[in-house]
Amino acid sequence: MIIGAHSIIYSTDPEADRAFLRDVLKLTNVDVGGGWLIFGLPPAEIAVHPSDKNDRHEFYFMCDDIDALVEEMKQQSIVCSPVQDEGWGLLTHVTLPGGGKLGIYQPRHARPEPIVSSVQ
Repeated sequence: MIIGAHSIIYSTDPEADRAFLRDVLKLTNVDVGGGWLIFGLPPAEIAVHPSDKNDRHEFYFMCDDIDALVEEMKQQSIVCSPVQDEGWGLLTHVTLPGGGKLGIYQPRHARPEPIVSSVQ
């Protein structure tokens, strides 16, 4: 039934942020017309957290070594917030070229097996 997920990052400078995803994070992509890129992602997971209101969603990338990621970003002049130990993981926020922030963390929580889809 479910064959994937599509996440959206809104940006005041989408071209710069697309270039970051393509050139810095090296995500695979397809151009669906006019430079509008859609990026492939590694396996994903979703969790439901309690909240006082609905319609609030967050997006994070996960990495296997937060210190190496921060160092690589620094070498490419990408600003990261100080790493915070949240218990469930080590978290930083990367400042995108468009000015937005993107959370990236090294998980310490159990991870589910990825779903393998037969749809290509």
